[in-house]
Amino acid sequence: MAEEQEGLPPVHPHAQILEGQTKRGKPCRLIDNTASVERVHLQQLLEDLIDQDQFQPLGLSSAGGNAIQIGAPQSAHVQLGEDLYRLIIIGYEARLEVF
Repeated sequence: MAEEQEGLPPVHPHAQILEGQTKRGKPCRLIDNTASVERVHLQQLLEDLIDQDQFQPLGLSSAGGNAIQIGAPQSAHVQLGEDLYRLIIIGYEARLEVF
């Protein structure tokens, strides 16, 4: 299971999932694993991530490392409304988790 491989919690049974399409026509999605964010905020976040071309397998190297890992998870924090969330992007999927 992808969640176990990446160290992510499983998708919550009440998670909100929004589907989209990248600028290159690939399917992508945003999962609100907190099941608490207003849909209007989720839609705007999905559109912003697509506009910023965030959905794609990226290559990263660890700090001081010589090897590049393709498809490594990207992690950041985002504020939606008054709340702060952890945002994790893996390839063509973005997930909101509790911060």
